[in-house]
Amino acid sequence: MSGFEKIVVVTRRTRLEGLIQRFNTVSQARFYNQQAGVDFDDYQNEHDAYQRALEQVRLNCDVGLKTHFIDRDLVSTYLFAPTDIVVAVGQDGLVANTAKYIGKQPLIGVNPEPGRFDGVLLPFTPERLTNALENVSNGKAKFRRVTLAVAVLSDGQRLLAFNDLFIGAKTHVSARYKIRYGKQSEDHSSSGVLISTGAGSTGWLSSMFNMAAGLTGGSVPKSVGKRNQRFDWESPDLYFVVREPFASRQSQCGIVCGPIAGGQSLHLESSMPLGGVIFSDGVEAHYLGFNSGVTATIRAAEERAHLVIA
Repeated sequence: MSGFEKIVVVTRRTRLEGLIQRFNTVSQARFYNQQAGVDFDDYQNEHDAYQRALEQVRLNCDVGLKTHFIDRDLVSTYLFAPTDIVVAVGQDGLVANTAKYIGKQPLIGVNPEPGRFDGVLLPFTPERLTNALENVSNGKAKFRRVTLAVAVLSDGQRLLAFNDLFIGAKTHVSARYKIRYGKQSEDHSSSGVLISTGAGSTGWLSSMFNMAAGLTGGSVPKSVGKRNQRFDWESPDLYFVVREPFASRQSQCGIVCGPIAGGQSLHLESSMPLGGVIFSDGVEAHYLGFNSGVTATIRAAEERAHLVIA
C-alpha cells in the first residue's frame, strides 16, 4: 500500500467499561443499576456490539500494513506520522476529537452499531473498512476537507476545534472579559462564548438558537439559516454566540452573536483572576487557562481535517 506504513485505530471505552471502572466488577455494576431500575442489558448489548465491531475492524485492517490500536485518552499525546492512516471506531464525538490532533492524515470514521448511532461522521461500517483503506492507498478516496477553528492565546498557546470552542469560566459563575468584534468592543459578564464551525453548527450552536427561538417565538439569524440547518463543513466562516449576557453598569450586551468570516477574527481579553478556561468539542479536561492578562484570538484555522467519505 504505497505511501502508508501503519493504520492507527482509535477506540473508546464503552459505557459498561466505565461502570466496571467505577464498581470494579460487572456483577457489582449490574446489581447497582438494577437496584436503581436501570436497564443494564442495554449497557451489555452495546458493549458486546462494540467488541464484535472491533474484531471485524481487526480482520479488515489486514491489508499488509502494521496496525496499532490506541484508546481515545492517548490521542492528544500520540505522535501521528505522515505515513499513518487513522481509523476512529465511533461515536461521532470520537471522530471530532481525533481529527484535530492528526494533521493532514486521512481519517476514516467507522460506525460500530448503525442501529444505535446516527453516525454523521461515520460513513463506514466495519465490513466496508477494507474498501476504504484501499481507496485511500490508491488515491481513489473522496474527502471532505473540514474547516477547524483555532483559539490562539497571547502567550502563544493554541487549541483547535472540530465542532466548537467554549470560552468562559470553569464553574457556573459569570465569565468576565472584554470582547472585540470588528470595530465594536465592550465589557461582558456572561455564561461564556460559544464559537462553532460548520461541522458543529447542528450541535451545540443549533441548541442555542433552538432555545432562543423557543423563548422569543422568533427565528434564528439569517446568516445561520433555518433552525437546525447547518452551514457547510468546508465553509471558511465560523459563528459565535454569547451565552446569557448580563447588562449592568459594568457590562454590556450589544455584541451577542454573529459570523466570523474567513480571514477575520474574534478577540476576547480575560478579566478573570482565576478559573477562566477555553476548551474544544466538549472535552473540558483538555483546557487552556484564560485568566487576567490573557487575550484569545479566534479564527478559522489553516489546518483542515481530511475525512474519508468514499
